[in-house]
Amino acid sequence: MAGVVLETLSTKKLSILVLTLFLGLIAFFLVGGLIAPAPYSTIVSTPITCVDRHEGLKKKPFIPRGGGSCEFVTDLSDPKIDAQGITANMIVFSQWLPLPRDDTQLQMSRWFQTMHTVIDIKVEYDPKNPLPDDKKPELMLDTTLYRRDASDGDQDWKEYASAKVSRRLDCTIDEEEKANGGGDYNCDLLPFFELGSVHYDFYLINIRIPVVSKLTTVNHDIGQIRDMQFITIFQNGGFTKVWFSLKTVLFPLTLAALVWFWRRIMQLSRPANLLERTLFSLGIILSIMNFPLEWLTLWADVPFMLLINDIREGAFYAMLLSFWLIFVGEHMMDQVERNKLQVYWKHLSAVIVACLALFIFDMCERGVQLSNPFYSIWASSMGTNMALAFIIMAGMAACGYFFFLSFMIFKVFRNISAKASSLPQMSCVRQKFYIGVIFRFKFLMITTLLCAALTVIFFIISQVSEGSWKWGDDGIALEYSSAFLTGVYGMWNMYTIALVCLYAPSHKVTATAESLDGTREEEIQLTQVPSDGSALTSMISKTTID
Repeated sequence: MAGVVLETLSTKKLSILVLTLFLGLIAFFLVGGLIAPAPYSTIVSTPITCVDRHEGLKKKPFIPRGGGSCEFVTDLSDPKIDAQGITANMIVFSQWLPLPRDDTQLQMSRWFQTMHTVIDIKVEYDPKNPLPDDKKPELMLDTTLYRRDASDGDQDWKEYASAKVSRRLDCTIDEEEKANGGGDYNCDLLPFFELGSVHYDFYLINIRIPVVSKLTTVNHDIGQIRDMQFITIFQNGGFTKVWFSLKTVLFPLTLAALVWFWRRIMQLSRPANLLERTLFSLGIILSIMNFPLEWLTLWADVPFMLLINDIREGAFYAMLLSFWLIFVGEHMMDQVERNKLQVYWKHLSAVIVACLALFIFDMCERGVQLSNPFYSIWASSMGTNMALAFIIMAGMAACGYFFFLSFMIFKVFRNISAKASSLPQMSCVRQKFYIGVIFRFKFLMITTLLCAALTVIFFIISQVSEGSWKWGDDGIALEYSSAFLTGVYGMWNMYTIALVCLYAPSHKVTATAESLDGTREEEIQLTQVPSDGSALTSMISKTTID
């Protein structure tokens, strides 16, 4: 019976394959570092303060420029405002995105893919109306988001979404400024809205902070609001083009490698073993993640694309983590039972539960945002605590998984070293063959460990970076470059393609010494190969070697 390609491939061909994949991985990092811009851009804007004399009784957009219906107010603390009869219920904070540049109105692009906005609110300390020290007051916002295309009229704004939402004010002030009776509070950022698709050319934000509603009194004990800023984060169009191009190129490559791998499996006289089935499943999930479905967003409004991408990435995480456990476990030579999924049920259950928790957490926010983009799990105290606890637990679980996988690989290396003590009993050529196989396998295991380390780092950084804007501390926002994003993504593809190629069944029934060291001293018959088709497993699982 033949072994796997990893064992029977000549050193020259194997070196060419490894070098090609390594150069491809370097290319991924260079594409991100030299061609792609930063993954995300930020627009910081101060909304225009408009006056609504009808106090919201007439539902209409307030447009800050372009001849819009906006009666401007420059300073909310101006005493003349009260003299003019302008109350808090008449104030509308309005902003038109994107901002103009050099007297030219810019347009949003569908290449931006996503748009996430937070509010940096400015609260002035007023001894007559201070923020309470014993609680975090809730700020009620009456929000409306409008949209318009460039082909529409200047006043033809259509409502995209509207909601009344509450946000907790978490503000502090220096005691020295407070004693002097002046200064501004330092408030955390407030999550505002998130769009999973940027389909329209222009967006218009209108925010009211009502003081009295029909049923109850709201927005009391919120201090003196002086101003606010909108911080809008969106994916760079240049980075999106590079990302789409990578997925478009990689999808057919991984699919072709997968088809080739499975055709080789089907040519065998035995059914596929556990390792082959798991590797094939990993390739399928990777192909699904590589499928460039995002191209649809350039023609249609697909607000659920962000959620779909999260689900695809989460499924890949689950499959990759499960594969590593089975891949290393199947090479545990002291393990009595092999090629049975039931052996790994404890480890796989932990991975599945963790990924299911990720899915539920994602659905609790982005699932609801499909109908209400203003919803945020970070808006409430309980939601914030749960989200922070979840991020911390996810990071700890990822680190724990990496250490556990490292321990398993260490045990595999130790078992191989113990079994390899029988090598001196073999003939010279057979020793060379198995030493070469062991070296190749150890190199692959070290590569697996490196891939796992980068994956864990990528996961932790992405979770912390995504949450940093939402929990309000922009000082700890982490920047991960385009090179790291494209590099890790390319690493996943190169690693999977390498395993698919190297662990495919070999057509060579015998491996000669010439294929290993250029001599023809002896032919090594690969007989009695176990169910995984690996000569290495066959050799070191024996207590005695012929």
